[in-house]
Amino acid sequence: MNKTILIIEDEEDIRDILIHYIKKEGFNILEAEDGKKGIEIVKKEFVDLILLDLMLPSMSGYDVCREISSIYKIPIIMLTARNDIVDKVLGLELGADDYITKPFDIREVIARIKVCLRRIESLNEMEYETSQDIINLKNNIKIYVESREVFKEETIVKLKPKEFDLLLILAQNKKIVLSREKLLQKVWGYDFEGDSRTVDVHIQRLRKKLDNKSGLSIIETVFGVGYKML
Repeated sequence: MNKTILIIEDEEDIRDILIHYIKKEGFNILEAEDGKKGIEIVKKEFVDLILLDLMLPSMSGYDVCREISSIYKIPIIMLTARNDIVDKVLGLELGADDYITKPFDIREVIARIKVCLRRIESLNEMEYETSQDIINLKNNIKIYVESREVFKEETIVKLKPKEFDLLLILAQNKKIVLSREKLLQKVWGYDFEGDSRTVDVHIQRLRKKLDNKSGLSIIETVFGVGYKML
């Protein structure tokens, strides 16, 4: 599946140029003209990388970067007309992965995007290789990723394919709230024609199979948003 880039940029001309050339490289594009809309998109959609303008109306790029980085592990490249080293350092300290000064060469932007994504993929592969293919959860539950098996107190739990996929994506994003829309996209795909109740039904099934006798659940409902793994 092609990577998705979110562009948060208030200047329409610059946003259009970025969209045009980045699309030509085969990326999916999401766009927002201000920080608040950008954060709302991140909450609802799966985003692989963010291009974030520093000077945004109402909510600065610094604040957007801080809020997103505190919750999500999404690489952020900041765009700004300011060339002060203090601004660059502050952006990096708040969670940005790279910094590009305007006016920029679009070829450099695309190259930086590709390098950043390769670096993240490499880190993820290293994490996966050292994880020994096992994810430990509460209630003495273990997920064996490669064999697609789940054990509860040393007893195998029979899950249907989509139940396993849903459990795995929640476990891989432990303590991060995932909206129903995000879960639908990740587990069922972008072309799925069902609705968010599909997620709710599968969550109920997982809870019946995985909750302990006292009713303690490993999956928390975040009302009005979605679910998170505890």
